[in-house]
Amino acid sequence: MIRKMNAGFQTAGGLSLNLLSDDELYQIHLASLELLNNRGIFVEEKKAVDILCDYGCWVDADKCVRFPSSLVEDCINWAPSNFVACGRNPEDDTVYENKRVNFTNFGEGIVTIDPFTQERRSTTKKDAMNIALACDAMQSTTVYQRAVLSHDVPQKVSALHNAEASLLNCRKHHHIGMGSSFEAEKLVDMAAVVAGGKEKLRERPVMTFNNCPISPLRIPAETCKIMMIAAENYLANMCLAMVQPGATGPATMAGCLAQHNAEILAMNCLVQSTRKGSAFIYGSSACTFDMKTGVVGVGTPEAAILNAGLGLLSQKLYKMPCFLGGG
Repeated sequence: MIRKMNAGFQTAGGLSLNLLSDDELYQIHLASLELLNNRGIFVEEKKAVDILCDYGCWVDADKCVRFPSSLVEDCINWAPSNFVACGRNPEDDTVYENKRVNFTNFGEGIVTIDPFTQERRSTTKKDAMNIALACDAMQSTTVYQRAVLSHDVPQKVSALHNAEASLLNCRKHHHIGMGSSFEAEKLVDMAAVVAGGKEKLRERPVMTFNNCPISPLRIPAETCKIMMIAAENYLANMCLAMVQPGATGPATMAGCLAQHNAEILAMNCLVQSTRKGSAFIYGSSACTFDMKTGVVGVGTPEAAILNAGLGLLSQKLYKMPCFLGGG
């Protein structure tokens, strides 16, 4: 089992990015609670709406689900503060817990520079296989993230092809994104084969499902279904938003933090309402947006500020494992 370094841990040395005080973080939290209670989230899937309403949510005239603050707080407490992301073998397991730092490759690339011909081309299933092999060999990469899109396979089941490529070539825990609940159900079956059966998969979950809302304040139907399938099968959900100031979120940093936080907390409510105690990862790939050119700035200082603030929210207030994108 791998326990990596600590971030922001009180030691004699090290570096942390504490840009917000505890009071400022709490104010953002309160703003998110107000947003969820007074504005709500548009949830497209009826079954998800019914589950949330069973736990005290209600639907307003605009068909948005409103979240009582008490439920949001309860669901934060129900989410475990740590869990083991299992690999093929116990020595490949990785611990997700507060202040523990792990590194993964990022995804999902759609274009690559061919390492042999230097040609710029669309990514393929063979690229997914080769990257999985490389990640398997890199000690610094403790979990595998679906790295590239395979353009040379039927796109409705591309996640299944990508999972086949990586599961056969990387022993580490897998983070897999998909486009449909059909793929999600098949991926559960594939993960069960790797683990040795459905019961073994429950004991040693080898896969985490990646899910994203549509900012601002919308959770698509298929995303809801995928999240519920993961929770029902004891797999973790990594829910990641990508709010952009001035585009899909408010122009201010504080406003973006409050909106992003509200979207992730709403997704956690659905996960915990589906199965209380489900593993949940608070995710962010927040970045900036140039309103003159339409260019997205993934590596800007403002993007670092946004992600640092969201990391502090998950770490200090919620005690949840978090996933933060890097430029």
